[in-house]
Amino acid sequence: MIAFGPVPSRRLGRSLGVNNIPDKVCSFACVYCQIGRTLRMELERRPFYEPELIFDEVRKKVEEARKRGERIDYVTFVPDGEPTLDANLGREAELLKTLGIPLAILTNSSLIWREEVREDLLKFDFVSLKVDAVSEDLWRKVDRPHKGLNLERILEGMLEFRKVFGGKVVTETMLVDGIDYGDEFERIADFLAELEPDIAYIATPTRPPAEEWVRPAKEEVINHAFQTFAGKLGEDRVEYLIGYEGNAFAFTGNVEEDLLGITSVHPMREEAVEEFLRKANADWGVVERLLVEGKLIELEYNGKRFYMRRLKSRGPAVR
Repeated sequence: MIAFGPVPSRRLGRSLGVNNIPDKVCSFACVYCQIGRTLRMELERRPFYEPELIFDEVRKKVEEARKRGERIDYVTFVPDGEPTLDANLGREAELLKTLGIPLAILTNSSLIWREEVREDLLKFDFVSLKVDAVSEDLWRKVDRPHKGLNLERILEGMLEFRKVFGGKVVTETMLVDGIDYGDEFERIADFLAELEPDIAYIATPTRPPAEEWVRPAKEEVINHAFQTFAGKLGEDRVEYLIGYEGNAFAFTGNVEEDLLGITSVHPMREEAVEEFLRKANADWGVVERLLVEGKLIELEYNGKRFYMRRLKSRGPAVR
């Protein structure tokens, strides 16, 4: 499923998702990833889909959503892997711009040291950069990057990009329990002060992660990060990204297709699925059938039940 939603986004309002990377090709293997384990660790950019195919899929979703009165605030690249691995990203952005909807992208920042990647990102209106750590040991522990990546080059690439990008830049720092952050928050805050994002988000895992041991950081750790970042950036530029985004998932025509499309990149809480089915005038039997057919799986996380499309990355670890 290339286009999905619109879905509720804590950063972007009503977001129509673009899944331009197959499950799960990435440059990181983050311990908290909601998609699951990385199946192919890659660094070299390559084409995955024809840009015209992506444009057509998104255009159809936009038309369906508009017919149903569904608002779309952003068309957002948020795929089953790292979006900047797509060699056609720039061309896809150019095509999608013609739809007249702002473009957003959520990237792990791993390839931003490459000039051609920065040039592609300039075509977007909103860019979210991952800054989970600025020290090597912690970065490798949490994000588990491709061995060919260099953290210093990545951080320098972010600063270079910020100098020339006229749109909105936000950062996202994911905090997980069981990690000794030491003075890392001070280090991250110093980097953010240099980067000057519009908003620095502090996040915790809210959906089932790749590794079962992962839990959201404790409240006092989250507060420590907030106070440290705010001390450098000001309180108005630091926000939490730790709440539930809500149940306002859009139905655009085919209940099974929409449900599988959304849950392939965005696990849905049980009450969100119930609300979605009500909007689609469908009953819970749809979910039960998809579970029996093995297309959907049920997961528990932090006392909540989630539903997700069955992906290879959710299977046993690849040895």
